[in-house]
Amino acid sequence: MNQVTVLDGGFATQLSVHVGKSIDGDPLWSARFNATDPNAVFKTHLDFLEAGAEAIMTNTYQASIEGYTEYLHLTEDTSLNLIKSTVRVAQMARNHFLAKKSDAPLTTIPLLVASIGPYGAHLHDGSEYTGSYSSEVSDDTIQKWHRPRIDACLEAGVDILGIETIPCKMEAEALLDMMCEEYPNVRFWISFQCKDNLHLANGELFSETVNSLWAKARAMGNPNLIALGVNCVHPQIVTPLFKSVNEKKPPASRIPLIVYPNSGEVYTVEEGWQGKEDCVPLEHYVPQWIDLGARFIGGCCRTYARDIKRIKQAVNAHGNSDDHH
Repeated sequence: MNQVTVLDGGFATQLSVHVGKSIDGDPLWSARFNATDPNAVFKTHLDFLEAGAEAIMTNTYQASIEGYTEYLHLTEDTSLNLIKSTVRVAQMARNHFLAKKSDAPLTTIPLLVASIGPYGAHLHDGSEYTGSYSSEVSDDTIQKWHRPRIDACLEAGVDILGIETIPCKMEAEALLDMMCEEYPNVRFWISFQCKDNLHLANGELFSETVNSLWAKARAMGNPNLIALGVNCVHPQIVTPLFKSVNEKKPPASRIPLIVYPNSGEVYTVEEGWQGKEDCVPLEHYVPQWIDLGARFIGGCCRTYARDIKRIKQAVNAHGNSDDHH
């Protein structure tokens, strides 16, 4: 039976339950609350753990030195300290959860994953959904921008780096090279933003990108790339994307995949999120994703702790049905 790790859901989405307002549209997005309301961040992590998440992601997606200096007027040092304290809030939530569970020991301790969002996120121009910067910036610029936050998260203490919402092959390759060369002992995943059921946001083929990155990590002798996949996409496009990578591979040589999609609602600046009533619940897709090699499944925008609870039930049900084959 293949183990599937259930991830958490949309951090800003669940956070809105505690801060009582919509967070969309803020240039720092949920990362502002690391400074203004860390207790709400703590409670949000706890919600996901209590819903059954086996991995929680730090609230650092949009946390960058540039963003914090520009919008919170922090110094570089204070920004890095804020990123470290944000990781510690997630650690505190995990410790609190484990302490409450001490009567019924868990089989696994939930993983702490550093959310490492794309270079484009700090530009606040939507370019993380297009990857348009891939032709304008160098590998070196991308690596330089990512390095301080990665270092801060590792120093504060995380289990895995979740490199996510990456829109272009060029940024993924720059990060893969950097992980292999500078952080050879750190486990990580790379998860893409895709514009349709075949292509990354920037237009490259998802299957070609995933296959080449996986082969490259293997060629560089790095066993710590634990999965490749998609996040922050419409759930309908996930199965065809996954088929394009793994459908023709024999089970033993399939690439481990990760998916944490949006709810299926559609966001526009004018209307906000629309279409909740038309969404197919995410847990409906879980069996097909697992059958195509998904090893990590959770949710992104507009997915709440209650959605994670249902995903977990679907994963467990699928695992149990596997045992009888």
